[in-house]
Amino acid sequence: MASRNPGGVRGTATTSRPFLQVLRGVLLVAQIAISIVSFSQVGLAQTHTIFAATPLVVACLSVPILGETVGWRRWLAIGVGFCGILLIVNPLHANFDQKIIIPIVCTIMFAFYSVLTRMVSRTDTSKTSFFYTGIAGAAAITLVGPFYWTVFAPSDWLWMALLCVTGMTGHYLLIRAFDLLDAVVVQPMSYIQSVLVCIIGVFLFGEVMTWNMVVGCAIVIGAGVFTIWREAKVGSKTEPAPVEPPGAL
Repeated sequence: MASRNPGGVRGTATTSRPFLQVLRGVLLVAQIAISIVSFSQVGLAQTHTIFAATPLVVACLSVPILGETVGWRRWLAIGVGFCGILLIVNPLHANFDQKIIIPIVCTIMFAFYSVLTRMVSRTDTSKTSFFYTGIAGAAAITLVGPFYWTVFAPSDWLWMALLCVTGMTGHYLLIRAFDLLDAVVVQPMSYIQSVLVCIIGVFLFGEVMTWNMVVGCAIVIGAGVFTIWREAKVGSKTEPAPVEPPGAL
């Protein structure tokens, strides 16, 4: 993909912030690895409960690091969405122990990744950021991956290929979103991920959609739609009015 961009691989790899770009790639692949450990050691519900706090962490970090402004309406949308996620996973029935530090670390790592992605997008293109996400991440995971290799069952190769394609596409779109919007605006959309988890669980794995999941999904979607609407409204106010040519009626 990089070779097909203007300037080829060299042009795509050109960056004014090489350290931050490499740090992003390493940080993301480490976060993914720790997330897998969290799913197996802590559990899906507890892990997603903590992950739901990511937009709040991003909002907190984006103010001192990026200098972004977080108004009370955005804070309200983030908080409402967080309440919706808590309603979906129903953490009151989950047993927490010291292993809860694992998803907390994952949440902080991904929040920093999101903020750094927004930071480098001010000077580098999304293609450059995507390039370093893959190259730096691949180099980092190669140092440890072979020591934990597991032979795939033949039927799992298709699912692994699908996982790679969707993961690659999703991260590129996320990077592209940070090119166009503030980090605090993009991150609340991750709430919808938990909604999709519930839907997939019902239709593919036969899980039961309880009332708290239905209500929580509605709250999450509402918070996400409000965030998009609010950003569009603010953007329309800040967009400069067209200048009419002299003599126009």
